[in-house]
Formats: sequence, C-alpha cells, structure tokens
Amino acid sequence: MSNSADSPGTGSTGSPQLRTPRFRPVRILTVGVFALAGLIFFTSFNTAKGTDIRTDASLLRLSDLVQERSRKNKELDETNAGVRDEIEALAERDGSSTARDEKLSGLEKSTGTEKLTGKAVTVTLNDAPPNATAKLPGYPEPQPDYLVIHQQDLQAVVNALWQGGAEGIKVMDQRLISTSAVRCVGNTLILQGRVYSPPYTITAVGDPKKLQKALADSPAIQNYMVYVNVYGLGWKVTDDDTVTLPGYSGTVDLHYAKPVD
Repeated sequence: MSNSADSPGTGSTGSPQLRTPRFRPVRILTVGVFALAGLIFFTSFNTAKGTDIRTDASLLRLSDLVQERSRKNKELDETNAGVRDEIEALAERDGSSTARDEKLSGLEKSTGTEKLTGKAVTVTLNDAPPNATAKLPGYPEPQPDYLVIHQQDLQAVVNALWQGGAEGIKVMDQRLISTSAVRCVGNTLILQGRVYSPPYTITAVGDPKKLQKALADSPAIQNYMVYVNVYGLGWKVTDDDTVTLPGYSGTVDLHYAKPVD
C-alpha cells in the first residue's frame, strides 16, 4: 500500500496538487478547421451575392458568346465575299485586262480564293453513340475519349486528301487555304473563327479514285478505322458528281508574334 506522499493527487503534506496544463494540438487543430470553414462560407457568400454558385450559368454565357461570335464571323465572311464579287464584276466590266491581271487571276485559283468545280469525294466523320460498347472481343470497354472525333482525325483526312492530289478542299462550308488551321476544342471544331459540331464533312475536288486510295493508304486513318469497327465512330466516304467549292472569302492577313521593345 502506498502512503499519502506517494499518491498522485497529493504532495508530501497530504494537500492536493494542481496539475500543470498540457499543450493539446488536437484542440488547436479543431479551432483551425472551424476558422477555415467560416472563411470558406464567408467567401462563398461574398462571391455568390445571393445567386446559386453551383450552376454553370457562366459557362453557358461563355458558350453563347462563342456562338454569337461565330455567327458574326460568318456574316462578315459573307459580306466580304459579296464585296469581292462586286470588285471582280467591276474589273471585268472595265475590260482593261493586263498581263498583271491575268497573273493575279492565276494566283487566285491556286490560293483557293476562287470557286472550284469538279468531281469530288466527301468524307463524313461523326461521334459514336454515348452508350457504345466494344463490338469485338479482346478490346476494352470504351473511355469517353474513344467515342468522339479528335483534331488529329480531321487533320488525317485533310492531309490524306491533299496527298491524293486534291485540287481544293472544303471543311463543312469553308474552303481551306494554305493558312487554314483545323483545330478542335472539346468536341467542337473551330475553323477560321467559326464553330462547328459533329458530324463533320470534308469535300475534296480531284480524281475520286486517287483520293479514295490516299484515304485507304493513310496509317492515321487505318488507326481511326479500328475505332470505327470496334466502338462505332462514324465514317462515310461518297463519290460526288460535279460539285463547286466556294472560294475562300476570309482575311488573308498573317498573324504572328512580335518582339517587345
């Protein structure tokens, strides 16, 4: 048996001892968590200003802005094309054709600013159904990325058609020229300031047999065809009768970076 002097609650005189306060990090951490939560709530309230910040209204507004800019760009292209036609008509009525004018006309044909008529091939690419599954054994179930058209798919078709001797190419309703860039953002195509959604159509004027052979020989398209057969991506190639591609009507100014003085 221990005596009173050895008891944890008394000293040598038998009177109770006061415990020295201990540092408790758990309590400090708890206080910090509540303080952080309060700061987050205050920040959310201040940001929301009474609105529902969980909605994607801002994203919808951005999408509407992109669509509106795309529509305006289309209208400007059409206006530019009309002005170009008027200038050409006035030049022809003037009748003062020179060697310089003939040279300029030849350059316009090669640069894609004039209409082009001839036999053509049209390629159509489309996303797979969202609930698609692997159609063939030995392949994994599709990731979302497998089911949509990518920028490299469109570029592969355009490059193959040029390789097959295409005289001119139209993507959707726009003529491609040397400075055209086929770019995708998400599942939309942005081409020369305008936005498009699938299905995507690419039309090339040239020898249909050579164009189709170039498509079949392209390694990038052969890889794409695996996804067509396994996951159902859209792919259609048709021989067209005589078609007319529009002339490019947008700006031909080059945009490039400039050093800062």
